Amino acid sequence: MKPLLPIALLLAGPAFAADTMPVSGTRLEISATGTVTRTPDVATIGAGVVTQAPAAGDAMAANASRMSATIAALKKAGVADRDIQTRSISLNPQYRYGDNKPPVLTGYQAANHVTVRLRDIAQAGRVLDALVAAGANQIDGPNFSVDKPQAALDEARTEALKIARQRAELYAKAAGLRVSRIVRISEAGSAQPPSPRPFVMAAARKEADTPVASGEEDLSATLSVTFELN
Repeated sequence: MKPLLPIALLLAGPAFAADTMPVSGTRLEISATGTVTRTPDVATIGAGVVTQAPAAGDAMAANASRMSATIAALKKAGVADRDIQTRSISLNPQYRYGDNKPPVLTGYQAANHVTVRLRDIAQAGRVLDALVAAGANQIDGPNFSVDKPQAALDEARTEALKIARQRAELYAKAAGLRVSRIVRISEAGSAQPPSPRPFVMAAARKEADTPVASGEEDLSATLSVTFELN
């Protein structure tokens, strides 16, 4: 008698991996998603400085000055160097267009964008206001997330497997069968969806920080489970 191959447990593998275990009974494939909820502990903000000038060098110089002030403001607000990352720097010519006329160069636009990671969400409003006061004129976010989601995702995986088992028992009972064993488990995906927030702008002078509410995050894992029914 040919020995049975071990169960293929592919929690990080593709959902379409080929089955290697022979099934003598009825094969039942179940897809189930487990979800857990956590309070975010990290916020990510995008900040940019856009400047314009007739000459390319002047546009870049003005941009560098304002971005330096912006980064200094971030550090003063308690953001560490490791949590400030340049995302893009660009310089583009600006043209004026007219009917049946060739475009006329009017100047240059320089842009510098950074990504800011906030490990203290309570400071998000204050940091946003500090950015604008320092010269940032493009801000997006904040996007909230869980810094170390693996434990929560493992809970979601356990929940997904529990749900898959319950559904298999339901189908087996309805068909007059019983669940014999799990033949295969694969993970179709796990996710901590980003939490986009509307474009944010704050006044340079105000009595209170820009209000920021982090809410909760759903973390999920989806499993594809193959059962044998007899």
